Amino acid sequence: MDRSRLTRRKCKGSMTKHLRRIEAVLLIVGLLLTSIFVAAYIHRATMSRRALTQFRELKRERTVDKPALSLAGRQFTFDFSLWSPKRVAEYEQSLTEKFDSPLGILHVAKVHLEVPVLDGVDDLSLNRGVGYIPGTSRPGEPGNVGIAGHRDGFFRVLKDVGPGDMIELETLDRIDIYRVSQIVIVDKDDPSVLKATSGPTLTLVTCYPFYFIGSAPKRYIVLASRVASGHPAAADQTQSTKSARFAPVIEDANPQSQKSTKEKTQ
Repeated sequence: MDRSRLTRRKCKGSMTKHLRRIEAVLLIVGLLLTSIFVAAYIHRATMSRRALTQFRELKRERTVDKPALSLAGRQFTFDFSLWSPKRVAEYEQSLTEKFDSPLGILHVAKVHLEVPVLDGVDDLSLNRGVGYIPGTSRPGEPGNVGIAGHRDGFFRVLKDVGPGDMIELETLDRIDIYRVSQIVIVDKDDPSVLKATSGPTLTLVTCYPFYFIGSAPKRYIVLASRVASGHPAAADQTQSTKSARFAPVIEDANPQSQKSTKEKTQ
């Protein structure tokens, strides 16, 4: 009996030591995985600010003799919660590539979107930000400015944008404010939404449906008309709202844009 009890105690003690070792190993593995995740998150957040920082630095150089836009306290972070895992991975891969300074920054306050506008709609540009559509008016110029973005990336939030919402397009020399007039859905090969316009307009383009598996057959179009434009406000000027970040020089009267209702056409 004594021997069997002693044997059981030894087995129990050995098992306890074994379990403690397993717990220690699991704890170490957990700490390592957490460290890797935190390091990756910090790297992604840091790299995501580079294009916007580069734009701000170039803007300061261009506005030495002009009042500078105050950027104090502004944080630039991207919300990846709505993105597809594939798009997040491709965005992270794009961070290893070198880019020219953005043409501007697109702001959509309602959906907390603030993203650099890059020159072109190649895959690399659309993974890193949103892209200026060649052949349309360039940001800051008169006419119809076309900007494209991925439906499973930066432009997925457009599903929550509607008529009456405000959009800002910030370039080195000015800030243009647009009001969304309507939402339309067109075939992927329909170029009509990008045609030249007599007035200053903005057209945002992304694939549709937003959660379609495979190559999306439609295009989701946000049409907006400019309602105001101005130069950046002085850096030391106290601003109470984001829409007051500039000194307006143009007020575009467009009663029709205020009466527009949300339209979706198949």
